[in-house]
Amino acid sequence: MSWSTREVAQLAGTTLRTVRHYHEIGLLDEPERLSNGYKVYRAEHLVRLLQIRRLTGLGFSLAAIAAMEDEPEQLDETLHAVDAELAATIARLEEARAEIAKLRDRPVPTDLPFGISAAATDARLSQADRSLFAVLSQVVGDDNTPHWQALLRDFERDDVTDEFDALPPDADEETRERLARHILPQMIVLNGKHPAPPRTVEHAATGQQAATAAVINAVLDLYNPAQLDVLTRIWKQLG
Repeated sequence: MSWSTREVAQLAGTTLRTVRHYHEIGLLDEPERLSNGYKVYRAEHLVRLLQIRRLTGLGFSLAAIAAMEDEPEQLDETLHAVDAELAATIARLEEARAEIAKLRDRPVPTDLPFGISAAATDARLSQADRSLFAVLSQVVGDDNTPHWQALLRDFERDDVTDEFDALPPDADEETRERLARHILPQMIVLNGKHPAPPRTVEHAATGQQAATAAVINAVLDLYNPAQLDVLTRIWKQLG
């Protein structure tokens, strides 16, 4: 019994493109060809395709499948690596399910991790502030959710905060200075109670310079010139 490429692909539950790709990377031997040039697949090819499909279904990458055969003595090491990757995937999925459950109980915007988003919503942050927190939680480390939650819980919104959010780009000097003087005391308190958390090894890999540049660029994009001037006045006072 023999099959064409299309037929063997159908039998194996895969596609023509996949079969051709396996040939290209050396995972599947080329079959013999008839005088008319058509490929003739045998049972050995179908069995090989079924094997590859089974292994990929278990979480093996194509590279891992090839390595298993090139270096059979490394089988245990390969199995261990695949198992560790599957465990990490399961952990990520469990975390995702947990966050989805929280979102179902309390729908909040999904621009931030749930805990930070809920705290930002309670604090009635502006969209610009929320966007800045999205950048901060990434470059500083989104595993520091308790830090950002605590900071936001201590944030007290008032009429001046509303005025800052609505500040026009051409606001006069007196208004800018007044807002900076009013906002500064709360920023001093928040900065003292909640200093920036240390960056994790994973996030430190991005580099301090790149992280700082990302925050600065975000601030420049998110706030208008008058708001930037108010923030600059506050930051200068904070040192």
